[in-house]
Amino acid sequence: MKADKPDPRSISWRARAVRDLESGTASLGIELGSTNIKSTLVAADGTPLASGSSGWENTLVDGHWSYALDSVWEGVQESYRNVASAVEKEYGVPLTSVASFGVSAMMHGYLAFDEQGSLLVPFRTWRDTTTGEAAARLTQLFGVNIPLRWSIAHYYQAIIDGEDHIPRVSFLTTLAGYVHWRLTGNKVLGIGDAVGMFPIDAKTKDYDQTMVAAFDDLTSESPVPCGIASLLPRVLVAGEKAGELTEEGARLLDPSGRLAPGALACPPEGDAGTGMVATNSVRPRTGNVSVGTSIFAMLVLDKPQKMMNPAIDPVATPSGDPVAMVHCNNGAQEVSTWIELFAEVAVAFGKFKINSMDEVYAAILAEALHGDKDCGGVVAYNYLSGEPIAGVGEGRPVITRASNASMSLANFIRAELFSCFATLAMGMDALREEGVGCDTLYAHGGLFRTEGVAQRLLAAALGTPVGLAPSAATGGSWGMAILAMYAVRGDGIPLPDFLADTVFGETKDRIVEPVEADIEGFRAFLTRFKQGLPWAGEAAEAVLNINDTNETE
Repeated sequence: MKADKPDPRSISWRARAVRDLESGTASLGIELGSTNIKSTLVAADGTPLASGSSGWENTLVDGHWSYALDSVWEGVQESYRNVASAVEKEYGVPLTSVASFGVSAMMHGYLAFDEQGSLLVPFRTWRDTTTGEAAARLTQLFGVNIPLRWSIAHYYQAIIDGEDHIPRVSFLTTLAGYVHWRLTGNKVLGIGDAVGMFPIDAKTKDYDQTMVAAFDDLTSESPVPCGIASLLPRVLVAGEKAGELTEEGARLLDPSGRLAPGALACPPEGDAGTGMVATNSVRPRTGNVSVGTSIFAMLVLDKPQKMMNPAIDPVATPSGDPVAMVHCNNGAQEVSTWIELFAEVAVAFGKFKINSMDEVYAAILAEALHGDKDCGGVVAYNYLSGEPIAGVGEGRPVITRASNASMSLANFIRAELFSCFATLAMGMDALREEGVGCDTLYAHGGLFRTEGVAQRLLAAALGTPVGLAPSAATGGSWGMAILAMYAVRGDGIPLPDFLADTVFGETKDRIVEPVEADIEGFRAFLTRFKQGLPWAGEAAEAVLNINDTNETE
């Protein structure tokens, strides 16, 4: 099983690892997630050699969720530096070259640059829900669902709003596309990320030219600089060459000067694509669930389908095969907040000595299995931001309960986990109504480091067997490293076959079947959850974010 690291004490393993490091045949994957920037280095067979990370957080800037570009490079450099340090410590050799690399990041959003390459407005992320008017108009124009977070919705909303930067736009891209551009000089994007910028034609594996013409006609009287196609990155599919690490890029990634330029770059991808790769879910009727700050499920389709349901996004695998995606803005971040609070309380009372946060998660999450199946009347809403599927424009976390509810730690943490999965379940119900299904979903994300809890409750929420990917806790950056490895070792083999034979050949599935009592309990919870959505959606009006002003005060 390549996804799991062999015993580092094995002499033969260490010899092969050192050989790959010294010969520069390893591959590097970098993923910029919502709360962590992770880098993973893999050997020539895909086995992880070392990993590193750097934490960061989004902020509200002028009403938009954003990250500063300086923070991008601080985090990327720290993440890489931690990988290089781990390599030298564990294998006794410096990291000076790699065969290939790839960049992945949270998808969609809005990064607009002028001709000189200067950012015109602060980065607007997938988390923004300020593009409702644009998304609705474009959905009607194109005849396919255009989610609020897609780049074209952000761009058109800025046109509608008459933002003064629009005439100066020369290039639009995603976060992964931006980092790749700076490292290689190439303005390209993997198809799985590109589809979150503008709709893709599944046959040509490029932007839909009919929709391009329709958009240009729609904006012909607006002060746009040129046609939309000339502003977008060139679309590539997995296995294609996307440039090389330049001298400038090498110094940007590794300011120490040790890393040599010249590594082959694979197409930059979104975190949805790396999740599919990390869970071996790129064939039709396979699917996966990624749980992080956001939560989303992706089911690979047998053929393209036009679905107008706003809960379903038309996206693609890194090879360009059609995918139906249910994306929820709010995932496990609020669960993490509460667990960290409980850890502080335990420490304050001297009841718990924290050796690692993994121990804390294991202790607290396990309590959820001892709660009432329906959470005993406790209901939680983990909406830190707006949630389009639920019809919530602006989010505030809310916890409530029936007056006679059983308020225990077990019921509380079970309600938090069910809340994490509730909106996804609503979207998956809509997907089933479209006739789309899958045999098993594979999950990944840090929440699954504690085995047997989140996996079991997710299976109950979705009514579907859930497998746990071998790379469950670190999947994204490892999946990106595998795509980088595929670019140099794929040899024309289709991506699904390459993953099945080269990467996952010895993997044994760890699948949990949904328990009927858990399913019934979740459905009872979901009924209460839906009933409370109207006032949960109004919470933002009653509780302002810090530094917001109340005009009625």
